[in-house]
Amino acid sequence: MPLINMPDFAGALLDDFSARGAARVDTPVIQPAAPFLDMAGEDLRRRIFLTESETGESLCLRPEFTIPVCLSHIETATGTPKRYAYLGEVFRQRREGGNEFYQAGIEDLGETATARADARAINDATGILHKLLPGRPLDVTLGDQAVFEAVVRALGLPSGWQKRLIQAFGDSAHLDQLLKTLASPQTAQGLDPAVETLLSSNDEAGLIAHLDHIMQNTGYSTNASRSPREIAARLKEKRALAQTRLDGAALLLLREFLSLELPLSEAAAALAGFADAAGLSLGAALAGFEARTAALADLGIDLSRITYRAAFGRPLDYYTGLVFEVAQAGEDAVLAGGGRFDRLLTLLGAKDPIPAVGFSLWLDRIELARAR
Repeated sequence: MPLINMPDFAGALLDDFSARGAARVDTPVIQPAAPFLDMAGEDLRRRIFLTESETGESLCLRPEFTIPVCLSHIETATGTPKRYAYLGEVFRQRREGGNEFYQAGIEDLGETATARADARAINDATGILHKLLPGRPLDVTLGDQAVFEAVVRALGLPSGWQKRLIQAFGDSAHLDQLLKTLASPQTAQGLDPAVETLLSSNDEAGLIAHLDHIMQNTGYSTNASRSPREIAARLKEKRALAQTRLDGAALLLLREFLSLELPLSEAAAALAGFADAAGLSLGAALAGFEARTAALADLGIDLSRITYRAAFGRPLDYYTGLVFEVAQAGEDAVLAGGGRFDRLLTLLGAKDPIPAVGFSLWLDRIELARAR
C-alpha cells in the first residue's frame, strides 16, 4: 500500500488558515460511527470504513472532518463564535482516487451574522485556491437547501413527501424519480391483503388488533421492535404517500424552479419573480438568499462569476442553507466544497443552537492541479 505523503503546500495552507483567524484543531482518526451513520447522508454512509471496539461500540475511520470538529467543540465547551481549521487524512471509498487522502478546511461556529459568515466561507475557499493555483480561473456553483425546502413546503405536500424530496436534494436522478412517482398513480407494494382491506376501510383498531395477533402467533417480541400501533401508523403513512398526487400545475412549478440556472447577480430577482408568479411565499429563505448575495457583493466578489443552480445540493444530510463547490474552469474535479449546517451541533448534543458554516479542500486534487 503506497504511503500517502503530506502535500508540499501544507505549511503555507496552515499559515493561511491562521491569517484568516482559524485555529487548528486535531481530531482522532478513530471516530464513533453513529454520528456519521445518522447524519452524514446515504452517499457517505456506504463509503465509510467500519470496525468495532472490544465492547461492541461501532467505530469508523474518520471519513470527513465536520462532525469530528463539531464534537470536539461540544466536548471542550468552548465559547462561540469560534473558527477552527483542520488538515489531516480522511478515509472513505471513492469512485476515483485513493481511499486515504488529505483534506483541510475551516469550520465557522457560532457566527450569528449568517449572511456575512456564508460570504466569508465562499471568499476564503476561493481566496485560498487562488493562492494555491495562481492564474487559474475558477468556477463556483452555489445552491440553497433552505430555498428548495421553502418551495417544497409552499406547495403543500404531505410532510412525508416533503421529507423525501428534501433528502433527495442534490441527487438529480433520485429527485427526478420521486417527481415521476408523484406525477403517476401508485399503489403501496407488498401489503398483506387483510392489511390492505383494513387500511382501505380506515379501521385503525382492527389493523392494530390484526398486527398484534400476527406478532403473538409468530412470537415476534414487541419489546425489541415497534409496537402494533407504531407499525399500523407507518403502514398508513406508506399507503398515503404512495397514493399522493402532485397536480400538474404544482409539478410544473417544481420542475420550473429546479431548472433555474443563472449568474448569482441575477438569481435573487429571478427567485422573487418565480415566487410572485407562482403565488408562493418563500419568506425567510428568500430574505436570507438576498442578504448573502449582498454580503458577497460587499466583499468585492464578482457575482456574475458565480453560478446559482436551484437543483444543486451536496450529498450530506446535515446542510440547511448555502451549499457550494469550486472547481477549475472547464474541469469536473471539485477542489473545494461546503455549506451551512445550523442543526448539526444540536443533533450532536450541544445544549443551545449554534449556527455553523464551513468548507473543505480536496488536497490530492489540488496537488494534481498544481502539478499540471
